[in-house]
Amino acid sequence: MQEPVSITGTSSISPLGISSEEIWKAYKSPSHYISFKDFDGEQTPIALLSQDSKRNIELLRKENAAYEALDDTVLFGLFAARQAVKNAGWKTNNFGINIGSSRGATKLFEKYHQEYLSTGKSSTLSSPTTTLGNISSWIAHDLQTNGPEISHSITCSTALHAVLNGVAWLQSGLADQFLVGGSEAPLTPFTIAQMKALKIYASGSVSDYPCQAMNLDKIRNSMFLGEGAGVLCLEKGIKKNAVALIKGIGYATEVLKHNISISTEADCFQKSMKVALGNTPVDEIDVVVMHAPGTVKGDLAEYNAIKAVFDNTMPAITTNKWKIGHTFGASGILSLELAILMIQNQEFIPVPFITNTIIPKQLKKIMINAVGFGGNAVSILIEKPLY
Repeated sequence: MQEPVSITGTSSISPLGISSEEIWKAYKSPSHYISFKDFDGEQTPIALLSQDSKRNIELLRKENAAYEALDDTVLFGLFAARQAVKNAGWKTNNFGINIGSSRGATKLFEKYHQEYLSTGKSSTLSSPTTTLGNISSWIAHDLQTNGPEISHSITCSTALHAVLNGVAWLQSGLADQFLVGGSEAPLTPFTIAQMKALKIYASGSVSDYPCQAMNLDKIRNSMFLGEGAGVLCLEKGIKKNAVALIKGIGYATEVLKHNISISTEADCFQKSMKVALGNTPVDEIDVVVMHAPGTVKGDLAEYNAIKAVFDNTMPAITTNKWKIGHTFGASGILSLELAILMIQNQEFIPVPFITNTIIPKQLKKIMINAVGFGGNAVSILIEKPLY
């Protein structure tokens, strides 16, 4: 990177809550946020927004008649964007926006498609409310911004690709501030059915920890889905109000054997982590927040990649997907939020059912990983501000 980028504001809405205090308290608890819901006659683990968070979304929906027709993905992103800008103290509206989503307006799309199958006709708003681009455009409308607005989907690494885009815009000199993140509301029958068809979804059996993310000895896949959104405010250079600094970005794509494959040693992650490290010595990385969705091959491949890159200087490793599920396009930004909170509070959050042989004494530099279908990995290196 040409120079560091400051993260001056953060906000999210997820099963953990909406305020940084509430979210940090949730992370310090060994409890997960899994509940069970019937999907096509089968009890299925999912992670829903809290009742308080849902009330906030419904209040937002009723603010404006135009908002009533919007999908949850848009409203989640809009809610988080408002708070992030407030937390950063931005007074100008001259900033860019890049909020992505893996699936986009899932609930509305399924609703409108079912309506079409039943009647042979489509509702007037079916197209404008289900296009992916309406996430960032509605946020731009709500915040009355003048900068560029981008929405994109790069599956599960979408949010961290938004961070890459924001950094690129800032370092190009075309923008001074950029709002980046991801939003996902995937808890719908067809989306759940698709994940079950891939044989990667956790079973409906009740246990202490239904998702065994980062357990390298598991013999069955245990990924489950959650909903939420996260947004960061990025500014070029080192700002006094920065909560963390982005010191490195990395990205890579590996050759696929099939649509959802990842190599045994996760070549894409090895490349993305090395690029993000740049000239930073590997022994300076205190923690890697893994993508680790809870699948047998995915978790092990990423761990193998970390071992290959860090060798005898392995950092501490953790993930949040055992607790809040896989939020697809929003997952990377929620992992990045966990990293920021650990740096701010100088406390490592472990996975409770994993024996941690490495507990960091300090938290200065943390790497965050994400990867999606297609082998498109992203790694972001953040650092604690020196002041």
